[in-house]
Amino acid sequence: MFAFYLDPKVLIAITAIVVGIGAFIPYFSDIFKKKTTPHAYTWLIWLITQGTATAGIIYGNGGLIGYGLILGTGLVFLIFLLSLKYGTKNITLSDILILCLALIAIVVWWQLHNPVLAVFMVGAIDAMGYIPTYRKLYIEPWSESLGSWFLFSISYILSIASLREYNLLTVPYLSICLTANLLLVTICIVRRRSIPKPATHF
Repeated sequence: MFAFYLDPKVLIAITAIVVGIGAFIPYFSDIFKKKTTPHAYTWLIWLITQGTATAGIIYGNGGLIGYGLILGTGLVFLIFLLSLKYGTKNITLSDILILCLALIAIVVWWQLHNPVLAVFMVGAIDAMGYIPTYRKLYIEPWSESLGSWFLFSISYILSIASLREYNLLTVPYLSICLTANLLLVTICIVRRRSIPKPATHF
């Protein structure tokens, strides 16, 4: 009799990928329903950074989850394109400054020859990408799909648990993204208690 054994790390990675990809479904749905208005600057920054960070995770022997992030990068690209048409028009000077700083940091990051420093820097740049959406959410807490962000956070937790190796190439980026996601969820929940749901959100 042959015994079937599924590596727990593989199982966790598959679950993380399914949850992470699944989180995009309600997000896309809410965009087309005009309930969610993604910030183009946020998704542009993430589009630039996530591909390289994913390559770093694969290079650092992060396991199956790195390949799941490749698919995630494609979905980030689609949301960026949609944000150009359906995204928020609530863009301020501070958002523009954040985008400029992030783009400058990306140029510096691309010149780095230290993989560990590059991973930490891409995590920091990725966190900068959240700032325009944090500001938007503070004013319009119903303008994002809370369920999607909650699922994204769970996906990051599972992704960290699925890593083959825990080192300075594999852990920082995912940990920074998890922290930033949890902060976004917190802002959304807290502000929704103070600001009533608009009539267009149901």
